[in-house]
Amino acid sequence: MRISTVTMYEQSVNSMNRQQGEFMKVGQQIATGRRVVNPSDDPQAASRAVGVSQAKAVTQQFADARVSARNSLSQSESVLNSVSDAITSAKTLMVQAASDTLSDVDRQSVASELRGIYETLIGQANATDGNGRYLFGGFKDSSPPFIRDLEGRVSYVGDENSRAQRIDASREMPASDNGAKIFQSVAVGAGYVAEAAKFDDEGNRTGNNAGNITFRGPQVTDPSADGFGDTFTVIFGGDDAAPTYTLTAVDSDGIERTLVADEAYVSGDPIGFDGLSLTLEGSPQPGDSLRVGQAPEMNTDVFKAFERALAVLETPAGTPSQKAELRNSLNTTMREFDNSLDNVLTVRASVGARLNELDVVDAVGGNRMLNYEQTLSDLVDLDYAEAISEYSLRQVGLQAAQKAFVDIKGLSLFDYLR
Repeated sequence: MRISTVTMYEQSVNSMNRQQGEFMKVGQQIATGRRVVNPSDDPQAASRAVGVSQAKAVTQQFADARVSARNSLSQSESVLNSVSDAITSAKTLMVQAASDTLSDVDRQSVASELRGIYETLIGQANATDGNGRYLFGGFKDSSPPFIRDLEGRVSYVGDENSRAQRIDASREMPASDNGAKIFQSVAVGAGYVAEAAKFDDEGNRTGNNAGNITFRGPQVTDPSADGFGDTFTVIFGGDDAAPTYTLTAVDSDGIERTLVADEAYVSGDPIGFDGLSLTLEGSPQPGDSLRVGQAPEMNTDVFKAFERALAVLETPAGTPSQKAELRNSLNTTMREFDNSLDNVLTVRASVGARLNELDVVDAVGGNRMLNYEQTLSDLVDLDYAEAISEYSLRQVGLQAAQKAFVDIKGLSLFDYLR
């Protein structure tokens, strides 16, 4: 078969181009450090690498979300630590103010210190995360969640929800807690609270008692009693010479029942009813009353507890009824502070548990990211030892093709014509 000169030239050029292309491909792989530079180099590996890269990007997004959630929770934990310290200090002042040796001026001094703690607590409740968002406002995090009305009372105007952050594919974690849950709630299992005052039919306080009745307790004697969990009201009657009391109970369905009617009142004698015990002292006036209920059914607002304590401490206690009001209010407030502190500590423990969970999820996410990087490396990264050997081989092949072309183009009959 005769091979034309054009064919030889074309085959030689094609061979050189092919060898040069393979040589440049290996050089590009070495320069980029990747085995799969173009999808055509290994379509299956390139396709799998796209899926792994997407999963890696999603994992990184979750890692960034965990950083944001950790920052928010860490700031919340710091604020809650300050809040628990403030309530503890307030309890200490309540114990100090309950001493009979203090004068009105002394209690005014205690009230001044307590007001400072009160102002600090309001500031902590309206704390921000550094980006202008309020920590405890729920979804309404662009404005202060706690505001004061014209009478100086603090109320919550935030949202009842809590902002959540998706920290992993199957986990959405609350990154904050709303203010109502922290400052206007009590922990599950909080005990009974008693309050001596006059109340309306709906249990709202309408005024102070006229007599000087005081209470100690309530104490739990039998949690398994049938009526344990109801709300109880003691209403005094009779006259100064022969005072009496009537004890009623209201269950969770709103059904009222009378436990004791027109029973003779004896100061200092404990009153037992449905798993509870209450000791009353002093001389009541007809119409005076006392309400005993589970903490969630009574005052759960720590700011109202502060306001009540400040009001009674700033009022002179010269008459027996005023002294009784002082003692009763301080007893009730101390119980409310206990419940509020337990609630804050419960929320703080929840924040700590979430921070621990973030550490665990971070460790799992880090391992997952390493697996993705290893898989991606196996798919597209270059084996330099193999690539350098291939580079040398392609270089030899290109040189051989060039040498062959030089030899072939030198084969001409004209060289033998003389």
